[in-house]
Amino acid sequence: MPPILELTHATVLRGGTPVLHDLSLRIDQGEHTAILGPNGAGKTSLMRVLTLDDRPRAADGDGPPPLRLLGRFTWDLTELRARFAVVTGDLDQRFGLEMSGGRVPGIDVATSGLLGSHGVFFHHDVTPAMRQQGLDALARVDALHLAAKPLNQMSAGERRRVLIARALVTRPEVLLLDEPTTGLDFVARQQFMESVGRLARDGTTILIVTHHIEEIIPETRRVVLLAHGRIAFDGPPEAALTPERLGAVYGAPLEVEKSGGYYRVRIAARPEGGQLSADLPRRSPGRPEAEPR
Repeated sequence: MPPILELTHATVLRGGTPVLHDLSLRIDQGEHTAILGPNGAGKTSLMRVLTLDDRPRAADGDGPPPLRLLGRFTWDLTELRARFAVVTGDLDQRFGLEMSGGRVPGIDVATSGLLGSHGVFFHHDVTPAMRQQGLDALARVDALHLAAKPLNQMSAGERRRVLIARALVTRPEVLLLDEPTTGLDFVARQQFMESVGRLARDGTTILIVTHHIEEIIPETRRVVLLAHGRIAFDGPPEAALTPERLGAVYGAPLEVEKSGGYYRVRIAARPEGGQLSADLPRRSPGRPEAEPR
């Protein structure tokens, strides 16, 4: 079974300036992974690579391709999305607004994942079997009760669920989530992440790209820390999510606690008048640390 993702000495330039530097990363099927880093770490640039909006350059022109998804380096985008599904905050903001002002019921949102559209329209030939697939996808994210509710009347958490149902309607092997709980209150965030955890346990490989440690589900096997467009650390959550490593990446002394399988972080208390970064470890941005795997 091929890995879901392979980056091999991948570099991305923007305006002639590297925004991702010589990234090498392999993630296997079933290896639920969180890619974590502060603003400016390169997460958006990495998302653009994974969605094929940007093409990375290889360090060696004669070497292997810098990016492979599910074992392949060339894809038809529609075919790829059926197997490697993506839900971003940008999709949440713009879905359905161009055509219908957001007046798209949940069942049409979910079913439209089979059509590659932002809703179901008169020219679409939708069969009862396709509708059932949409209902099944809503049920997988506990959103069956939203089947008839228009998108523009849903809360942020409800919208996020039906958009994930849309991504799941083709039964993809991989679900890539970008900052998945942005805009959700803490109750909605917890309920939403529990739904994502159930998807992981049901066999969908979950990739989460985020700067929120609270979005790392208990099923996560691996955490990749990004800083300045490079991999700063790559290893299991208990090795990555320490005050020392997170403090070095985020540039502040931090305290980390774990409860119910989820991690929480806060800025550590410091003596009055102390410098915020005085006690932070210093390390070269060149070669990443890696836990033996």
